[in-house]
Amino acid sequence: MDQKTIQKVATLARLELGGVEIDAVTQKLSSVLAHFESIAKVNTEGVLPMVTPIEVLARYRDDQILNSLTPEQGLANAPSKQGFLFKVPPVI
Repeated sequence: MDQKTIQKVATLARLELGGVEIDAVTQKLSSVLAHFESIAKVNTEGVLPMVTPIEVLARYRDDQILNSLTPEQGLANAPSKQGFLFKVPPVI
């Protein structure tokens, strides 16, 4: 990782880095990339991909039909409504 690359990434990220900061970031990113290179050398043949580092059991439950609010009850305290919908100011 060289300083020219760091400066280009900083420009793309709209960051203003000074000379000392560029030197520090260059050293840190070079260190991080070196760690990734050492991880890439690990033999993972026969190891299945994992989503989580520990076994997670999904706990499912049966669907239950419960009483819910009617549209009128749900909108009873709405400051502004239009039909059965909440009316909100437009967002641009």
